Amino acid sequence: MSAVGRVALLLVDVNNSFFHDRGEFHYPQAREVLPGLTALLAAAREGGRLVVHAREAHYPGLEDFESKKLPPHSVRGEFDAQPFAGFEAAPGEPEIHKRRYSAFFATDLALLLREQRIDELIIAGVKTNVCIRATAQDAFAHGFRPVIARGTVNSNRPHLHEATLEDIERYFGEVVDLAEGARRLREDDHD
Repeated sequence: MSAVGRVALLLVDVNNSFFHDRGEFHYPQAREVLPGLTALLAAAREGGRLVVHAREAHYPGLEDFESKKLPPHSVRGEFDAQPFAGFEAAPGEPEIHKRRYSAFFATDLALLLREQRIDELIIAGVKTNVCIRATAQDAFAHGFRPVIARGTVNSNRPHLHEATLEDIERYFGEVVDLAEGARRLREDDHD
């Protein structure tokens, strides 16, 4: 059982870019986490928890430092940047538009979470070794407790997925099973 206060769910890049067959960065294994993501989202909504959707969204036609490493992708208003079906934000669920791997970098996510008195952040989505890791590390740096539920994150590089989970558990936060992640979102013992 966690010893911290309020808990929230952060969904990272659950967008067409990764999950739709036509997505720029689609990899077939991404879909393996959909049942886990669906379970966490349902638990968070049932428990009345804050759900934040962090979506990669780059400006059309403008220079972007990320393009030095990756081809143009997830451009605002285009197919790739849209939520994957079933993961649209419900009323009251904020969307954070990010232009880097971390959902905290150059966004108001930390401010939003502080204003809602969130202590523990369950982070789910893609890719474990890139955006999930960067977000978990920044969550820790901002004083939040990052939690990853197995079965709700993955990567197209399985060896990096496992190594990243080991690093998160050792240095930044906690790795739990899916049932425990859902329980924390559904139940009120954190308030």
